[in-house]
Amino acid sequence: MQLFFSFLKIGAFTWGGGYAMLPLIKQELVEKRNFLSEEEFIEGVSVAQSLPGAIAINTACFVGRKLAGGSGALVSLLGSALPSFVVILVLATLFLRYKEILLVKRFFYGATPAIAALIGGAIVDLGKSALKQIEEVIVAVLLFLFVFFFDVHPLWIVVLGGLVGLVRKR
Repeated sequence: MQLFFSFLKIGAFTWGGGYAMLPLIKQELVEKRNFLSEEEFIEGVSVAQSLPGAIAINTACFVGRKLAGGSGALVSLLGSALPSFVVILVLATLFLRYKEILLVKRFFYGATPAIAALIGGAIVDLGKSALKQIEEVIVAVLLFLFVFFFDVHPLWIVVLGGLVGLVRKR
């Protein structure tokens, strides 16, 4: 039940999708509840990112499975997805009806940069936690450049990163 309510709270109070949820997931599960270490959290995000689907849902399933097996994955998934499902159902109905109202347009105009800021904050926070050596920073920057300038598909970025990890000497 703690997993369900933790992910329900995360899902209910996060705007902006999966990456915007990551700081709340970390705060709730690593810092507040001590369900995971920071390393386990980074591992979970890495696994979640390398799989198809939404990163928040994948992270919820990974964490739930790690902590409580298959039932933990299921309740974490439900807790994470339920608020979005309900809110999207209600907002889609309202938005379709009222989308031309100036106040609604202005709200979404202002919310968009806020969501971008949350995603940027998640990137910085994950980068500080995951990139501890200069070689890791260099690989991350190079892979980012591949995505940004050469439009390399995320799947290939994950594969390239994994290959770098395989050949890197420790």
